[in-house]
Amino acid sequence: MKYIESNSTNPYFNLALEEYLFDSVPTDESCFMLWQNTNTIVIGKYQNAIEEINQAYVDENKISVVRRLSGGGAVYHDAGNLNFTFIVDAKEVSDFNFKVFVIPIIHALKKFGVQAAFNGRNDMTIDGKKFSGNAQYVKRGKVLHHGCIMLDSNLTDVSDALKVKAAKFISKNAKSVRSRVTTINAGAPNPITMDEFKEALKEEILGTDSAKPYVLTEEDLTKIKRIQREKYETWNWNYGRAAAYSMVREEKFPAGLVTVHMNAKDGCIGEIKFYGDFFGNGEIEELEEGLRGAALDQNLTQKLEALQSSYYMNGITAEELSRLIRG
Repeated sequence: MKYIESNSTNPYFNLALEEYLFDSVPTDESCFMLWQNTNTIVIGKYQNAIEEINQAYVDENKISVVRRLSGGGAVYHDAGNLNFTFIVDAKEVSDFNFKVFVIPIIHALKKFGVQAAFNGRNDMTIDGKKFSGNAQYVKRGKVLHHGCIMLDSNLTDVSDALKVKAAKFISKNAKSVRSRVTTINAGAPNPITMDEFKEALKEEILGTDSAKPYVLTEEDLTKIKRIQREKYETWNWNYGRAAAYSMVREEKFPAGLVTVHMNAKDGCIGEIKFYGDFFGNGEIEELEEGLRGAALDQNLTQKLEALQSSYYMNGITAEELSRLIRG
């Protein structure tokens, strides 16, 4: 089995590395990878990012948002989180058989006196609380199985980053199912360091001789960075790949109540209507028409400023309105 340990904590690079390995490792060769990301929300392939994240919290705390190849729900990564990836021949496992991949992790934890369990779908738990989510991607006779393991994650950030601002969504996108979460160290008899945990995992999966990690060549890195740049760093991949949805949001500002009714597709505003008891000038329909087709990205504030939104809604800044629309 080929072993890779990513030296990068850049989520866009690591997701690109995963895809590169999946596409380049021969079908008859297995691969195991360990990797970590700086503060990041990773959303499932079929999810609408806007429905899954607290955008204001994400912006304020400079949290990355990236879409993965596999389905499933949104997860939060930080320095206390360890991610693992298996790439194997599909003939070795039945479709979406998660258990075969998580058993080595459960066995590794036993060495530290931690009793973990697999819940039968895609989570590992300690005392009924989730500490690891898993997902799979199957294509061309190969399986990519990956998961995140919360060894010592900041659970406050996990909660706040994935706590979507109150809104009513109507869409066909897959929604995350929130579970009670914990960390391994919260249930461990003694604190486990990240290095200790990595070594235990490698020994369990690779054997006592723990294979030396494969070193990426310059050619590898060039190809990975191209995937990173052209796919995983793009707004279109991370936010734009969303089915059409309708949304209603509401907020009481000092200048008045504003209710937003919006239809969106591919991460852009289709139709938007504003209601409320605010005061304003001109015809609000002019602002609504000006927003048609606008991307729901970090540039929305500038778009609202260009449209002079505060002229139509006295006392409500473009930044405040952008936060309400984006969540």
